[in-house]
Amino acid sequence: VITAPDNRIIGEGWHRVYGGPHAEVNAIASVKAEDEHLLPLSTIYVSLEPCSHYGKTPPCSKLIIEKKIRRVVVGMGDPFKEVCGRGIKMLREAGIEVVENVLEKECLALNRRFVTAHTLRRPFIQLKWAQSADNFIGAFSPSGYPCPVSLSNPLSLVEMHRERSLADAILIGTDTVISDNPTLTTRLWPGNSPRPVLFASDRIPAHSAVMARNPIILDPSKSLEENLSDLYSIHKITSLMVEGGAKTLKAFINASLFDEIRVETAPIVISHGIPAPTIPTGLATLIKDREIRGNNIRCYKP
Repeated sequence: VITAPDNRIIGEGWHRVYGGPHAEVNAIASVKAEDEHLLPLSTIYVSLEPCSHYGKTPPCSKLIIEKKIRRVVVGMGDPFKEVCGRGIKMLREAGIEVVENVLEKECLALNRRFVTAHTLRRPFIQLKWAQSADNFIGAFSPSGYPCPVSLSNPLSLVEMHRERSLADAILIGTDTVISDNPTLTTRLWPGNSPRPVLFASDRIPAHSAVMARNPIILDPSKSLEENLSDLYSIHKITSLMVEGGAKTLKAFINASLFDEIRVETAPIVISHGIPAPTIPTGLATLIKDREIRGNNIRCYKP
């Protein structure tokens, strides 16, 4: 956001798409011609330190200097190794006033996927499942095979698709592919569908819906940690939703490989089925607890 000396907002912008102009560029471009003369007297507020290097786009710090913007208020520093304080240093060396760490906690929460990926060199990991009131995530058919049960209600399902739209990729286990044949799209919410991620298995039918969506296949000879590192370094995945099934979710929980857990509990009793994962005492902290039309949504962090 860019404000003039009279505190009137004259520009706003955000990073709309990967590889496209950053927030600062879009904010400056949004300033009307009749207000451009105010830029040298203005303040620009950014949630993340302006970049200082040539990557997909030119450095934002250079543009701010060229426009002679008087003051920059930064929510948080950029942990990316190519920036990491260099943007702020560049601005100050050009004589621009910089105020750091304003609403830093809120900005860290806003940028948590980006921060996690660039500091831990693996995607931000959100584990997600829906369970019955008696702690089952699925049922068994009369013939004894696992079968899906609809546990989300229409509104909570829309919210879950919104969560999907925030992830670069979505991982499910082989049994879930076979029993549910999910599409893993964001058909109920605008935005990109996350790219499917699967464990290599000759049991996955070639006609499965996810096979038509160019899935990333994990290397069975590598550890879970190594595969996650590859998702980041090779496939440029910075956020991963892990949606099931029970074995896959338990593997991540047992390895303490998660940054967020979202559990939806429906007022439905299954009596006999596939047990939901459990979160060991002391492993995670409850951060949100709310209801969506009778379904309880709990979110945890490590």
